[in-house]
Amino acid sequence: MRRVLTAAAAAALALAISACGGDQGAGSAAPAQSTVDPASVSGTVTWWDTSDATTEAPAFKELVAEFQAKYPKIKVNYVNVPFADAQNKFKTAAQAGSGAPDVLRTEVGWVAEFASLGYLAPLDGTPAVDRPEDFLPAPAAAGKYNGKTYAVPQVTDTLGLLYNKKLLKEAGHENPPATFEELKKVALDVKEKTGVDGLALNVDSYFLLPFIYGEGGDLLDVTNKKITVASPQSTAGVKIVEDLITSGAAAKPSIQDSYTNVQTAFKEGKVAMIFNGPWSNADNLSGKAFKDHPDNYGIAPVPAGSVKAGSPTGGHTYAIYAGSPNLQASYLFVQFMASAESQAKIAGKLGLLPARASAYELPDAAANDMIGKWKAPMEKAVDRPWIPEGGQLFQPLLERYQKLANGQATAEQVTQETAQAYQGLLKGWSL
Repeated sequence: MRRVLTAAAAAALALAISACGGDQGAGSAAPAQSTVDPASVSGTVTWWDTSDATTEAPAFKELVAEFQAKYPKIKVNYVNVPFADAQNKFKTAAQAGSGAPDVLRTEVGWVAEFASLGYLAPLDGTPAVDRPEDFLPAPAAAGKYNGKTYAVPQVTDTLGLLYNKKLLKEAGHENPPATFEELKKVALDVKEKTGVDGLALNVDSYFLLPFIYGEGGDLLDVTNKKITVASPQSTAGVKIVEDLITSGAAAKPSIQDSYTNVQTAFKEGKVAMIFNGPWSNADNLSGKAFKDHPDNYGIAPVPAGSVKAGSPTGGHTYAIYAGSPNLQASYLFVQFMASAESQAKIAGKLGLLPARASAYELPDAAANDMIGKWKAPMEKAVDRPWIPEGGQLFQPLLERYQKLANGQATAEQVTQETAQAYQGLLKGWSL
């Protein structure tokens, strides 16, 4: 049966996401909107799109074509930049003052850093910030730095537990695991009764966060400027992962191309459960495990630890380079791409979650049952630290997580060494 996210459900989702996000200066008054006549604006906007070139980019290219039809005097130079390369590539170009795009699709954790370096144009009072009250609070907060808006939300997301219903049922489980203890049992049962791996772990620090959050831990305590990644709670979360690996509940982790290998195994039916986000919906449904049987594709909140179930708030935004010679055209481009209508179209085609409350009520979004299925996982989303160093927190943890996956480090070593690395990154912070 197709599930539709009604207006009431959309409001509930907005409230849930609101509970996860802070204000970060949203109450400051914005200047008056620009009075430039949009029809008179001309120029070329170079846009770096960091979406998946195969499964997502075609939908965004359709929006670009619609924008150019609406504004024939503005040309969009579309460039798809691999997500893994975009952060450093943009910083290098912006620092050099040459080669940076007019508009960049940023991960939410990059905005504060780019803004603190002076690489982003402030957007308050421009057409880019259109109907700001319609944006969900958490993704809107990620676009602010020191009380000013430097990026406009495109999509919001979090991690969920994705599962193959058929494989779980063959192993004797009608429902997905709700706790990490159940996750281990279900994974072992699947392996024993079907011969297929029960669980595959993406060896990436972002995907480690649900285990840390579940035990009541976190990477940082921003309010008190304290590094908490090595706290007993955070370490307990990493110990759960260590146990999943050593017990055989999780398949032998893949270090190189971890995301791709895990994703491929899941959509091809070679593993029953993984953690991933709504951005993977279209890719998952293209695999042989789900292509002809989409009802076999299960989505649930990440399992809970001893304290709670929690997964990181993610998503993407549109940001404009401070040195752009085409600011007016860029404002209009961002306004169009971040509109409720555009977000609803992307939701309908790709199953990505809109960052505007009103988009959930539009037919394009409501017609995609994936949107409603991600409501429960989004209610478990935990806000990340929107600080300039936020985007740099993952690499030190990734390097230690890889050692754990290879059997070269314990959970305690992972968290303690990461904390030491954070001390060099976060000046003035305590342990």
